[in-house]
Amino acid sequence: MKNLFISLFILFLFQGFSQKISIKVLNEKDTTVHLIRYYGEKLYYADTAEMKNGQVVFDGVKQKPGIFGLFLSGQRYFEFIYNNEDVILETSSPDFIPNMKVKKSIENSLFIPYVNFIQTQRAELTKLTEKKSLLGKENPEFKNLSDQIDKMNKDVEDYQLKLIAENPSKLVGKIVKMSLEITIPESPKDEAGIVLDSNFRFKYYRKHFWDNVDLNEDALVNNPVFHNKLEFYFGKNMCIPHCDSVLKYAFDFCDRLPQNSKMFEYSVGWIASTYGKSEIMGMDKVYLYMLDRYYCTKNAAGKSPAFWVAEDKFKDMCDNLKNKLNLVIGARPPNLILRDTTDTKWFDFYSLKSDYTIVYFWDPECGHCKKTTPKLETLYQKKFKSRNIEIFAIGKAIGKDFEGWKKFIRENNMSFINVAVTDKLYEQAKADPNSLVPVYPGEKGKPTTLESLNYQTIYDIFSMPKVYILDKDKKIIAKHISISQMEDLLDRLQGFKDAPKLFPPDPEEDEQMQKKE
Repeated sequence: MKNLFISLFILFLFQGFSQKISIKVLNEKDTTVHLIRYYGEKLYYADTAEMKNGQVVFDGVKQKPGIFGLFLSGQRYFEFIYNNEDVILETSSPDFIPNMKVKKSIENSLFIPYVNFIQTQRAELTKLTEKKSLLGKENPEFKNLSDQIDKMNKDVEDYQLKLIAENPSKLVGKIVKMSLEITIPESPKDEAGIVLDSNFRFKYYRKHFWDNVDLNEDALVNNPVFHNKLEFYFGKNMCIPHCDSVLKYAFDFCDRLPQNSKMFEYSVGWIASTYGKSEIMGMDKVYLYMLDRYYCTKNAAGKSPAFWVAEDKFKDMCDNLKNKLNLVIGARPPNLILRDTTDTKWFDFYSLKSDYTIVYFWDPECGHCKKTTPKLETLYQKKFKSRNIEIFAIGKAIGKDFEGWKKFIRENNMSFINVAVTDKLYEQAKADPNSLVPVYPGEKGKPTTLESLNYQTIYDIFSMPKVYILDKDKKIIAKHISISQMEDLLDRLQGFKDAPKLFPPDPEEDEQMQKKE
């Protein structure tokens, strides 16, 4: 009797924790079908099974809650919710959702009728809106159509609010709530009826943007609505497309999320990836600061917060990060103190009293540098020098390159500051670095710094030419731009917007410099 009780108890546990997804599609041929799932905006294969006599069964235990779909032959699919419960559905083509019968599943008994209702209302609203657009406001039918549209929108809102109110803890309730816009109150006014803050509504909208989203519910990540909201929140309508503005809201949002959650994983990963691939100058700052805050650091458990990243990937992601953070827009990059072509005189760019400084890394043997560097000299002579813009150029001059470097400078009459780790300096640094750089902070009498001798690592030089534009405080305001972009930028900054351009835009050069970002 005791053994029978144990067996029944084990069977009960097995049944209680073994959810299945069973779907029957009438009149479908025997074939291989796929269970698909959302992760953000994209659909992925979740499982594969054989459909026989229109029936297919998937193991739900292997799946995480969210929006799923059954993918059939001919690129056809329909969606449903899975939330750790048995799902038994029956339908027929071609109208899968209108024909859907929910045999078992609390979530889908709410979700499928909701989808049907929304689709029906949307189709009718489209007809009414198109009909209204053909009429003038003076037409009596115009108001009648407007009233019908308003009533239908109100019906949709009432349906949604009722579903949410009656099912606050169910996934379907959370999904519908997430899709709703927040209600924005009217702007406060003074006694005379004048609006106190013209930006009140926008500020309120931003502050309360996530009010309808349960940020503790990981299943909401497996839904395109969450991705769309994330994309909108950081889009140009909500966020100034500047690295510092994006970072302010990225940190504020991500820090609110549970660090061991899928919500955290998706949001942090999407922001880092999006701005890491951005073609907008300076957005690499967002990517690097996201790495610094959420990937290349340790939490209380001594682990990276980015729990989803394989250990062997961190080395590449975090390599030289400290130095890269000094090379973003707004940063003051490390000073470089190096010798000129005489191999005796030392120059550095911090001491330059220029309004703007161009820090330019180049190699006399680099094909692109051979085209770009003479143009830079032309700009310097005809525009920049008289406008207190200095160029501090660091060339490659070790070994046989030393003579080639000097020869290129001489033949192209390069008159701006040209420095390098010369061959002689390199050999001296190898033999006795302490004779050149301070052994302890503040030591006097040493001509240069370790950063200067290791500028390729410090400035993350992996290809050339490489350009940084600094303001009078030696902070980076632009980088990795072409000659034409540089000319246009500095003309505008100094009030010469309409000045004739020596170098019109060169798409090939612009693209090459952009790739160095």
